Amino acid sequence: MIVPHRLVAASLLIGALLLSAVMAAPQAQANRSASDFAARLSPDDRREFEAWYKAWTFYQAEKDAFWDKVEATRKARRQKIRTGKLVTKADYVNEFPPEFQGPTLSKRLAAEWSKYQAAGTETRKPATDLPDLNAYLAAAKRHYGFEPERIPEREFKRRYAREALRLGLTREQVVRVYALETGGIGTADMQAGIHPLRRTGKPISSALGYAQLLSANTVDELVKHGPEFVARLESMAASGHISEERRERLRAKAVALRKMIKKAKSVPHGWSHHQEFAKTGPGMGMHPINIDGDIGPWIQVIKLKGIKDFAERKNRFDLDPTELELMNLAGPATGLEMMTAVGLQMPTVNFFARRGYERNSIVRGRTSAELLKALEERMDKNEKNAGAVEFYEVFEQLTAEARR
Repeated sequence: MIVPHRLVAASLLIGALLLSAVMAAPQAQANRSASDFAARLSPDDRREFEAWYKAWTFYQAEKDAFWDKVEATRKARRQKIRTGKLVTKADYVNEFPPEFQGPTLSKRLAAEWSKYQAAGTETRKPATDLPDLNAYLAAAKRHYGFEPERIPEREFKRRYAREALRLGLTREQVVRVYALETGGIGTADMQAGIHPLRRTGKPISSALGYAQLLSANTVDELVKHGPEFVARLESMAASGHISEERRERLRAKAVALRKMIKKAKSVPHGWSHHQEFAKTGPGMGMHPINIDGDIGPWIQVIKLKGIKDFAERKNRFDLDPTELELMNLAGPATGLEMMTAVGLQMPTVNFFARRGYERNSIVRGRTSAELLKALEERMDKNEKNAGAVEFYEVFEQLTAEARR
């Protein structure tokens, strides 16, 4: 069902385009651009463009209305969950976003429209690219004097696996999550959107490492577990079996980590606050601890352990790797909701923000049950790739050493 004010806005917008090439009243820049573009076309091309643009504008309004409905339904449902009320199918949107059904634009005209829009971008505020790893590294050095210690990939996996076994995670949980999150080829410094081997692409989020922690996750985990990390670094530095150079590096990491913890705790505790702080220089500067050879395995594994602990507090034991990954992908509470009898039947629009839904191909157009199946299939495929195979080998070696 379409929200009326969205349709009114769409009708006004289209009327402004079709009345004339010269706008009678100020409108949004995008609408003036469409009107000006139409005025330049031949009669036949203009009719084609205006028919497409009218349908496309109604479609965008319809899609906006759909997501308004999703958000309103989600808000009401979360209130019921907080107050312990029973959630039923009626508390969900049981449909997917509308698909464009209007006329298509010819390739030639679409290319001209795209070129015309691009030509006007000089007068608009340029889009801001997401920070890449170099930006995070620069922030770490500038704000905390911290430079992560980079170690060989196999050694990073070894430390990661050792930490996972210490905290009670299974080999399958760790490696299959890695296979899903990184394609089974990911490196310790992999950022979402950047191919870990070819180093091509552009960041699509701040997610780093084997478990793909967001920068806000890093802040969150530092607040909860940072003091433990500092204590472990200082204990390692006090060992009599390491070189003086290694000892100094460990102490320097502990000093930097203390600064990070103090700064992170100066922010109000809560996910939204951590998200905003993670976009600042001091917040960005914390994120590279994920690729440090000592701290990175700890913080990423403890994030996965936190998901497992959360599930157990809700009486959900023995998560299989697919269920663990669903909670990692959607968030622990949302992941559990998706796995309820009702939640499994519902479209994934109910559990993801619009931007996350639209940019994530494995999520789009599926119910929760279908998403779980898709995650399992992708894990099955990706665990055969070289990085995942090596990870399995590392686990087997550690298990064999423990037996000896």
